[in-house]
Amino acid sequence: MSTGTYSQIYIQVVFAVSGRQSLILRTWEDDLYKYITGIVQNKEQKMLAINGMPDHIHFLIGMRPTCCLSDLVREVKKASNKWINKHGHVKGKFEWQSGFGAFSYSHSALDVIVYIMNQKDHHRKKTFKEEYIEFLNKYKIEFKDEYLFDWLDE
Repeated sequence: MSTGTYSQIYIQVVFAVSGRQSLILRTWEDDLYKYITGIVQNKEQKMLAINGMPDHIHFLIGMRPTCCLSDLVREVKKASNKWINKHGHVKGKFEWQSGFGAFSYSHSALDVIVYIMNQKDHHRKKTFKEEYIEFLNKYKIEFKDEYLFDWLDE
């Protein structure tokens, strides 16, 4: 990046386990989050928050303008798939669903960090589907149900 380039880009990324299976266990989720944080940092992005549920994760990054978000998410998903399978954290083969959600925030709206870090409490009141569709509507993103994640009957 050239000198004299300044930016303030905050992106929340959300993606789910294939089949919305509850495979991410508390016994190894912190290690997964540390591993994903390392990937993000190695790609010269700043991890601000990461957390999730057994079937999906959220992370918030401070993104450099030279970053291609889809390439970053593809690398995070590919490398974390490999890491989870290598360490035998699940029976069978672990995979993330295709696709992801990405939502931008201004600096003044970074209270989303508290939201991400309180995922487990939040999901006692709201399903992942309700949460995700709420994000899409809040940000006025047009969508077709058939292209959203594979939902479980929630």
